[in-house]
Amino acid sequence: MTDTTTITVPLYRLAHSRTGDKGNRSNISVIAWHPALWDVLLAEVTEAAVARHFAHRQPGRVVRYVLPQLQAMNFVLDDVLDGGVNDALNLDSHGKALSYWLLDLPVQVPAVLQGHLAGPG
Repeated sequence: MTDTTTITVPLYRLAHSRTGDKGNRSNISVIAWHPALWDVLLAEVTEAAVARHFAHRQPGRVVRYVLPQLQAMNFVLDDVLDGGVNDALNLDSHGKALSYWLLDLPVQVPAVLQGHLAGPG
């Protein structure tokens, strides 16, 4: 019998992230802490899930680029920086905090992978 029990954890337990920006576009990388978590990341951290998570920023488009050899992916979010560094009035005009927001995304993880998660378990 296969254990199908899942737990819900924030994405930062599965991956770390970096971000960059150009104009009104932000790109956010998501890199697995452990190769065993890669399939979960592919299934859970989709373009649709990221678009929903950033709905308050009203992205014009979200595109995911997958880098399986690195167990990483890169998301490009258009129109999320209030016009870009020179036009934005928000405090995070470079969008650096957007990776932290993405890392808070709730993710369903098979309980059997709990030993590969970062942080307290």
